[in-house]
Amino acid sequence: MKIETDDLSGPETAEFLDEHVRQMRSLSPPESKHALDLDALREPDITFWVVRDGDVLVGCGALKKLDAGHAELKSMRTKAARTRSGVASLLLEHIITEAERMGFTRLSLETGSAEFFLPARKLYEKFGFVPCEPFADYRPDPNSTFMTRKL
Repeated sequence: MKIETDDLSGPETAEFLDEHVRQMRSLSPPESKHALDLDALREPDITFWVVRDGDVLVGCGALKKLDAGHAELKSMRTKAARTRSGVASLLLEHIITEAERMGFTRLSLETGSAEFFLPARKLYEKFGFVPCEPFADYRPDPNSTFMTRKL
């Protein structure tokens, strides 16, 4: 598997992200949906990566700069057929390393609080993320879990 920065211009990436946004919308009420669409991920303060196994896109994730020392993990997704196969761990380790290299001292995230998101929350805990208060523009939300870790 290889991880590469993606410019979000290819149809395969667009389709992968569209599926992600549709799934998040189906699981969360509109006021609790925080998944970024393709245009939002193209903002200059966001770096986006894909994971490929050969020529097949099997995962993605992004890093959004919040301020000089704080970044947010966004758009983590693994292809359904590849869940629990190490894709997410490989990518999360890469993003944490890149965040440190970029000089960030804190990395935070928002994920769902429903049962569906339990594997994601356990993955984040495994990598040292702990629950925190809402950050950036987030507000308290019973459908959201906020986590952070120092780098």
